[in-house]
Amino acid sequence: MTETALVSRLWLESRGTPEFLPTGTPTLTWQVTGPGPGWRQEAAVLELRRAGAVESVQWDGPDSQAVAWPFPALAPYDEAEVRVTVRGVGGAWGDPGEWVRVRTAALGPQDWTAAFIAAPTPVDDERGTVRLRRTFDVSGPVRSAVLSATAHGVHETLVNGTLTSDEVLAPGWTAYDQRLLFSSSDVTALLRPGRNVLGATVAEGWYRERFGFDGTFAVAYPGPVALSAQLRIEYEDGSVDVVATDGQWEASTSGPTVSASIYQGEAYDARLEDAALADPDAPLPGAAAAVVVEASPARLAPSPVPPVRRIERIPVAEVIPSASDGQILDFGQNLVGWLELRLDLPEGTEITLRHAEVLENGELGIRPLRFAAATDRYTAAGGERTWSPRFTFHGFRYAQIEGLPGDLDPAAVTAVVVHTDLERTGWLETSDPMLNQLHQNVLWGMRGNFLSIPTDCPQRDERLGWTGDIQVFTPTASYLYDVSGFLRSWLRDLALQQTDTGVPMVIPSPLPDPPSAAAAWGDAATLVPDALYARYGDPGVLEEQYPSMRAWVGTVRRLAGDDHLWTGTFQFGDWLDPSAPPHNPAAAKTDADIVASAHYFRSTERLAAAARLLGRHDDAEEYAALAEAVREAWVREYVTGAGRVVSDAHTAYALAIEFGLLEGERRQAAGDRLAELVRAYGYRVRTGFVGTPLVCDALTATGHVHTAYRLLQERGNPSWLYPITMGATTIWERWDSMLPDGTINPGEMTSFNHYALGAVADWMQRTIGGIAPAEPGYRVVAVHPRPGGALTSASAALETGYGRVETDWRVEGGRFRLRLTVPVASEALVTLPGHREEIRVGSGTHEWDVPLDVPDRAPRALGMTSPLADFADDLEAKDALEEFFAEVGYFIARGWDGSGAWRSDARLGSSLIMFPREQRPRLEALLGELNAR
Repeated sequence: MTETALVSRLWLESRGTPEFLPTGTPTLTWQVTGPGPGWRQEAAVLELRRAGAVESVQWDGPDSQAVAWPFPALAPYDEAEVRVTVRGVGGAWGDPGEWVRVRTAALGPQDWTAAFIAAPTPVDDERGTVRLRRTFDVSGPVRSAVLSATAHGVHETLVNGTLTSDEVLAPGWTAYDQRLLFSSSDVTALLRPGRNVLGATVAEGWYRERFGFDGTFAVAYPGPVALSAQLRIEYEDGSVDVVATDGQWEASTSGPTVSASIYQGEAYDARLEDAALADPDAPLPGAAAAVVVEASPARLAPSPVPPVRRIERIPVAEVIPSASDGQILDFGQNLVGWLELRLDLPEGTEITLRHAEVLENGELGIRPLRFAAATDRYTAAGGERTWSPRFTFHGFRYAQIEGLPGDLDPAAVTAVVVHTDLERTGWLETSDPMLNQLHQNVLWGMRGNFLSIPTDCPQRDERLGWTGDIQVFTPTASYLYDVSGFLRSWLRDLALQQTDTGVPMVIPSPLPDPPSAAAAWGDAATLVPDALYARYGDPGVLEEQYPSMRAWVGTVRRLAGDDHLWTGTFQFGDWLDPSAPPHNPAAAKTDADIVASAHYFRSTERLAAAARLLGRHDDAEEYAALAEAVREAWVREYVTGAGRVVSDAHTAYALAIEFGLLEGERRQAAGDRLAELVRAYGYRVRTGFVGTPLVCDALTATGHVHTAYRLLQERGNPSWLYPITMGATTIWERWDSMLPDGTINPGEMTSFNHYALGAVADWMQRTIGGIAPAEPGYRVVAVHPRPGGALTSASAALETGYGRVETDWRVEGGRFRLRLTVPVASEALVTLPGHREEIRVGSGTHEWDVPLDVPDRAPRALGMTSPLADFADDLEAKDALEEFFAEVGYFIARGWDGSGAWRSDARLGSSLIMFPREQRPRLEALLGELNAR
């Protein structure tokens, strides 16, 4: 076995961190390639090279993930190189890895000299933009030039007319009054000897957007749109110049971007273009001296998250005639971004771009946008050019362009996909095309809603960072992409905006009401950091968020009181349970108090675990005892002597099982009852935001994996696959956001790109793909694929911090064949289908070929005395029976799915109340045909 090991990849902080590090003491993570199977790291040498001198530190042990910075802290505007060399257990040192460049710019308010400047004339009423500029001289050869910038609004900065980076919508959205991010870019190549011009356009962005609900909207943050920027120029002779925003800058509200709004869209008049931001000698129309606005620099922090970028371009898939004789562009995918057009129009031509996620009655379905116009306008200056918006974004699959003087050329229109540039880490593919599409829909839903913050939807007058949505979706998200830095940044805002009364429903919160406590939503304070630690293995997230975690449990503890039951306050509950009416999505089948106290237990138990890990032993004992008291109170209050959970609903049992509220025989009884309920409701989904991530796991954990598959693969409404039968390419907010007749759900709140109900993908990734963390950060991988649902194959891959884990399994000839690749320095605990024992293997590729015990699921003989559950289990029989009832007009059967009539103790014959007697011979003939299959 060779011991030659090479560090093939090294990154600082998280994957995708900006070029300029947000800290002078970044963590280090490295991957190793080269050695033979089973290699384990025994030690590593970390080297830092700066100005020709090399420092080295030996790191003993197996850790290679989020290793603490072992050198003196990097200074602001510092530059160095880092590399790592590793040694295996009992082996020789490998070859050194490549040097990785590390750079810092400004690291905080102490490094900031720039003021916030604005135009002297407000632009709020018109949603106008402000252009600002400063000319300056470059006096000699430049060694480096770094521009750092932020804004009250969103900004685009240029040096001599060239964009300073490919980032868009900077600086993103944070808790602006407490934390404002800035980003830095290397602009050395953009400078030229002599006179230069540094300029920017600043639009409203989130800072001046009008937030609210039901038509009541208001600006949440103080002051006008403003820019703060500093250009640090270091010359070859070591001298330094700083060009910073101050009262010497010029400002103008005149320019081609006439208006821009996140919700409403952007208007651009090319006739107003000029060279003011490209040529230092060109005048800036309407220029006046910029004014310095009062703004605290103490809020400033370097951005730790990957930038928002233009990620992908998608051509028009189809041109569809609209009902009003227009033309609708279909891009074939619901996405987030904007249109890019190649234009050659006469001067003064104004075109309008409208966007929608779906069509209704042959036109753009714009009702779900509510008060968001989502409309862009362009006025031509004559001649050829390419144009797209830059200060807004839209959620859409369909678009309509009005005002063109001639025929539309679809080849001249492209949809630009925009989101935070996270690194993709996870993949899953199965033998079922519908499940593959479901997984793709989850992926695209995440892409559309991970734009600066994790939003609920990207199209209507909302687009807010709802805490409940990301709480349930974090495990799924952390498989698909590296979201460690992205969500840790968001959690910092959560902690800043949290108060003794609770966690805001949305983070950042622009809403005027003080935070209140709501279960599952506020539990993001504890469960998101817990999930990030499990998936990335960095205890730093728990250390950083521990005060917030503790404060949240303290808030609920006060609300629950001495009986340890959280009752009597507003709760979202199992939000958007399909049994809830369209206009009251909180009216779920599972009582909201059950949901609340279950989450109180879960958060307290995870807080106790975090305290143990962090060495806070007194806290660990206190919260473990509290968690047990809550669990006992929950069982005493909500579990009957016969083992039923009050509400007798899917989510109630899923919570009891997956949160660990029930143990032993009671837990198994709850799983059996859950499986019976799933079957009784015809395998239609009966869970909302809370139960959906848990129900398949609860079934699987209690021995009902095939029931979980049948639930997942149901195509009727409501189900995960029903939207796909309706053409969905993202996850919907409601199970029936579009009704079977093609009309949009009548509820006031309806989105077609909403990732929360896609949290089932976590179960798919762990159960079908078979990849889960057995230890935090996947140092040990749990590999336990469970075939079912007539799947014949599946493959999955996950880029962990150690490298790529891959599974590939097939079912052939009654045998299960698994191929597994484990990355260097990792191990896997493998459980094969039908086996209880775990097989521990080291790095390398492993294969198994074992008999597969396939349960006999042949159709049972069906008759009038057959349980309705037998029909529910036989998809062909259930479909045939429902088609027959529809044909003969037996309306009562239409409610069997919704009423849970497909029970094992309900017989077909005794369920046919008011069934036409003359139709019984036809029904018996149908049963005969089914039995003859």
